[in-house]
Amino acid sequence: MRIAIDVMGGDNAPDAILKGALSAIKLLSDGDKLVLVGDEEIITEALDEEGLTGDPHVEIVATTQVIEMGDPPVSALREKTDSSIVKWGWLGSPRAKEELCDVIISAGNTGACVASAQMSMRRLKGVHRPGIAVTIPTFYGPVVVCDVGANPEPRASHLHQYGHMGSIFAERVLEIDNPTVALLSIGGEEGKGNALTRDTHALLKDDNSLNYVGYIEGREIFEGKANVIVSEGFTGNVVLKLAEGLSKGIFKTIAHEAFEIDPDLAMKLQPVVESIYAKHDYHEHGGAPLMGANGICLICHGSSQPRTIHNAIRNALKYAELNVNPEVSTRLLAAEEIIKSKKPVSTGADA
Repeated sequence: MRIAIDVMGGDNAPDAILKGALSAIKLLSDGDKLVLVGDEEIITEALDEEGLTGDPHVEIVATTQVIEMGDPPVSALREKTDSSIVKWGWLGSPRAKEELCDVIISAGNTGACVASAQMSMRRLKGVHRPGIAVTIPTFYGPVVVCDVGANPEPRASHLHQYGHMGSIFAERVLEIDNPTVALLSIGGEEGKGNALTRDTHALLKDDNSLNYVGYIEGREIFEGKANVIVSEGFTGNVVLKLAEGLSKGIFKTIAHEAFEIDPDLAMKLQPVVESIYAKHDYHEHGGAPLMGANGICLICHGSSQPRTIHNAIRNALKYAELNVNPEVSTRLLAAEEIIKSKKPVSTGADA
């Protein structure tokens, strides 16, 4: 298996990305390769420092430009054609031929990553718009949210497809039988939400192949009401980052209050708090798949640390064995008639 890593993408790139990637070499089997995409001098120096120069598991694809986290995605791709994100996306395309990689991973500018992957890898048959499916841990088990940033202005048909993508992810990756699917909204009543929400609700409700349970409010995400949450990319991204920030804040507050009340008690509780925090730490989950792309593309958090990238590579090896993409195409093509029959009227980008 060939895994392409965008070395230059992310708030902590290139050092954190390289450390995480090189630490994951021990996970690889004979014939597997990490294809490191970025500044050749920086990559070569890192390999020298780690004593990995000439390692058969490593290949370098040199680039001379970097798309920064704040760059406008589309214009950056056009202007920086020798950037790591452009070359990274290309490596996931069948047109790359002998350079083709089975998995591509980046913690870079999300918009640029999504655009690069879509332009190079294209979409699976039957997919209108790819979506990012992320796993959020809760007391009741993991919850899949799709989309969390790839498509901020979708049509109802796109969101309907995200219900299927999230459901497939929950089944194949999280091993949840017949996962329940809910649509994120501002209330549970039938008439709540905007036109997009109501149109999507109609599509999901009429699709008997989904275990759809209706609307879900933000607070109910953590109450075990559904295994899969459907959302447009803007709101989904806000929910994801709110959950991350809230989780950090709660654990800091618990640690502080325990220490203030009884330092000895705080020391006794420390292993418990650390164990719970690890289960709710996004660094442990690595990257989130861009579902619907014609290949395997994992997008990591912009603030990824070495262990984030290490875990992303570990999860990529597992994800590649699950054969998710053929199932996505099969289900979406079967559900296409439902989309056509409902003719939703919500606004958004054309499919």
